[in-house]
Amino acid sequence: MIKIDNITLQIASKFLLENSSAQIDDGAKVGILGANGCGKTTLFKTLKGEHDVNSGEIFIPTRQIKAFAEQEIKEEDLNKSILNYVLSKDKRLVELKEKEKNASVSEIAEIMEELRIIGADSAEARTAEILKGLGFNQEDLTRKVKDFSGGWQMRLNLAGALFQYSDILFLDEPTNHLDIEAIVWLENYLKHYTKTLLVISHDIDFLNNVCNAIIHFEGKKLVTYKGNYDNFLRQYNQKIEFTSKAIEKQNQKRAHLQSYVDRFRYKATKAKQAQSRLKMLEKMAEIVEVEQEKEENFTFPEINTLPSPLIKTEDATVGYGDKVVLRKLNLYLNQDDRIALLGKNGNGKSTLVKMLSGRLDLFGGSIAKSKKLKIGYFHQNQTEVLPMEQTPTEYILSLMPNTLEKNARSHLARFGLEQEKAITKIKELSGGEKTRLLFATMSIDAPELLIFDEPTNHLDIKGRRALADAINAYNGAIILISHDFYLLKLVADTLWLVDNNTCSPYDGSLDDYRDFLLNKDNINAEKSKQKSNKTIIKHSKNDRKERVKLREIEKNIKQKEERKSKILEEFTTKIDKDIIISLQKELKVLEEEIKDLEWEWFKLQDDD
Repeated sequence: MIKIDNITLQIASKFLLENSSAQIDDGAKVGILGANGCGKTTLFKTLKGEHDVNSGEIFIPTRQIKAFAEQEIKEEDLNKSILNYVLSKDKRLVELKEKEKNASVSEIAEIMEELRIIGADSAEARTAEILKGLGFNQEDLTRKVKDFSGGWQMRLNLAGALFQYSDILFLDEPTNHLDIEAIVWLENYLKHYTKTLLVISHDIDFLNNVCNAIIHFEGKKLVTYKGNYDNFLRQYNQKIEFTSKAIEKQNQKRAHLQSYVDRFRYKATKAKQAQSRLKMLEKMAEIVEVEQEKEENFTFPEINTLPSPLIKTEDATVGYGDKVVLRKLNLYLNQDDRIALLGKNGNGKSTLVKMLSGRLDLFGGSIAKSKKLKIGYFHQNQTEVLPMEQTPTEYILSLMPNTLEKNARSHLARFGLEQEKAITKIKELSGGEKTRLLFATMSIDAPELLIFDEPTNHLDIKGRRALADAINAYNGAIILISHDFYLLKLVADTLWLVDNNTCSPYDGSLDDYRDFLLNKDNINAEKSKQKSNKTIIKHSKNDRKERVKLREIEKNIKQKEERKSKILEEFTTKIDKDIIISLQKELKVLEEEIKDLEWEWFKLQDDD
């Protein structure tokens, strides 16, 4: 149990929490919510022991192990294989393995028991399974950390947090660098996590699927709500409504009492009653209004509709250099389409929208566009190339040289960049504000097609709602790549699946796609079984030899595992030092042999 008792948290002169309390039960899965800047990350740091409270106490049992995804990767880790990098994140496992090397006779049994408890025997298999769930393939496991981009390195840090044994797991925006496939896997993984989970997230669908409680920052207090995000929102809105009505009723009562006091205060016959009502007024407790976050609004400009199709491709092929990424693209885009692109990261979704927006030339085939078509294009990495020393107003004026400043500022105001934000240097804006600036720039010339490639990474819940409302109000066509199921459900009415080096319509719903991803392993297992059955009849002698080899490996692994179990039992009974040392050596050899056999088994399976 985590007990937060009457704490005050302060950063410089800003109070984040004042005399606030909360309790988190063992095994709870809690979403931490609140406006940007309210103190969510500082609370996380405080619970992790990285930041002190100004007053009050936080009680976490000392033996409870905390795990969290690190924000950076150390230079000395860049040359590790990703498998070894993730394994190294479980400090307890590393310490015990190191202790085991020089353990005395009296220590070895206890170390072996601790290794058993934290699942040391299955460490590599569990790591491989987690990495697979987060989108890495079998060949990636031996590649070096430095070979992967920043987003994929963040996945490695998330894998490290999931892999290590923990009693409390802290996750801060875990879905930001994931695709839908990895998010669905992560949700399922966390549902089966039996310890305490604390998560900061702006992903409504994720919060609904994972959390059973919400802690919300309200007026420098922590308020706990039971249930997932939807339950929290319903209770929160009910509280706002109830409190507003109570305040209105109290104000009416105040006005009535004050009116009586004003009329009869100085009349001898009514003075006593007036004084009585005056005391009632003084004793009336003030009802505190529920603090509400300011809603955000985006507005994309009205457009002149064009005849369909806006874009048509026939047998289009596209890629980079001499590498083909997508082929046989036969696509048709109408003026009123709201299209969401599905498919794993790396399948070619971004390549497709670059082609459609004119940023990538075809290798072959054809693409036809409406002559007057204007396209607005957003990509999450565009924030990195904004002119940081300019203000949003200066930047918009540089793109619209013939417009007046007041018109530029009016356009920025459509996306929440009003007053001082419009004249603040871009480098001083938050990630969400830079995203809104990009929304403003992509829609300067009222494009008939808006393409979004991961627009929500820096948007909070209010910002995501505002984007959904703006897209639904826009009368042009939309193509959307996003890992945010909530946004996709609100705006998309057509689904395209990018897979197997092409793109085609997906006939099911988003829920169907989620179910497909959850059951994919079972489907693959069934296909593998069917393939295996066909192999018995059709395949060559070489295939039969491979199956025989697999059975031999499995038998060998079983024998070595049985011997390993006997050695572990002997540790608890043997007292002779030489025998213990001999058993340790044999155990180490066995573990290496088992590891080699497992890799050989995996390789043979992949070849099939």
